[in-house]
Amino acid sequence: MPVHIVWLALLGLLLSGYFVLAGYDYGTQVLYPFVARGERERRTVRAALGPFFFGNEVWLVAVVGVLFGGFPFVEGELLSGLYPLVVVVLLGLVVGKAAIQLRGRMSSAAGRRLWDALIVLGGVVPAAGWGMVIGVLLRGVPRTPGGAYALRWSTVLEPFVLATGLGGVLLFAAHGAAFLSVRTEGPVAQRVRRLTPVLSAMAAAAVIASTALSQDVSITEPGRARCCAGVLVVALVIAVIASMRGRFTAAFAATIVSVAVPVPLVGVALHPYLLVSAPGQGVTVTEAAADSVTLTALLPVAILIVPTILAYQLWSWRLFRGRITADAPGYF
Repeated sequence: MPVHIVWLALLGLLLSGYFVLAGYDYGTQVLYPFVARGERERRTVRAALGPFFFGNEVWLVAVVGVLFGGFPFVEGELLSGLYPLVVVVLLGLVVGKAAIQLRGRMSSAAGRRLWDALIVLGGVVPAAGWGMVIGVLLRGVPRTPGGAYALRWSTVLEPFVLATGLGGVLLFAAHGAAFLSVRTEGPVAQRVRRLTPVLSAMAAAAVIASTALSQDVSITEPGRARCCAGVLVVALVIAVIASMRGRFTAAFAATIVSVAVPVPLVGVALHPYLLVSAPGQGVTVTEAAADSVTLTALLPVAILIVPTILAYQLWSWRLFRGRITADAPGYF
């Protein structure tokens, strides 16, 4: 197997891991005002995130590192081409992290309401932003007459891209509901368990609607892309059925699959390109990758990243396993 394909698989694995782990953070933040009523219940929701909140973002740092080290000839074009969305997503991340940390320090009712609103905003913006990033990548990033990739807001506002943004919010919200259904007890758990099948069904409908709007996208492998979309829908249907039957761990496993699928979907849809502007026009994986000598030399270090991060995540999950109640201590 060519070494650049190994790096591409590593990049996809890390990005999928980020969507799975940070995804329930965003989903929980989106649902925060709908499932938590009163100060004790809101503290319960924040406590559910507490042990994992910052560790989940390590995956994004690893993604950036692999992108810079393995694909130096596309990272500049990718980040500059998606600049408006990247900035919005990063602002949403910063606002959400700050809001969750500072919310518990507010003594006034007005201050708590402000930070509560920012917690929700910090979930909705990244969820919608990542959905739109996927939509733009599939649609094709426009190029200027000089050949540079430059995203226009007119592209962001296209129906297909807006549909993928909405799908991102619903998908992460369903994932967050499934996470809270296995992480909490009491009234919060009761509410999210009712919401999980509804949100999973709505996310599946959004994926189907996005697929119906995808006739003009710049993908090279539409058949494989539709197969991945089918896997995503099936996973969400399983989440609906499992949650309706009270099997919330199985529902959470199904939403894990559903939020991981968009990454390989983009990969197989654009193959052999990593970034496209129009059908048959773009940067291939081979062109984007560093030379084979560099990739081979860096590969042992890159491969160590995944087991190290996985070991940390498994340790933290084991250490903080168990359900959160209204009386449980919280970090925030």
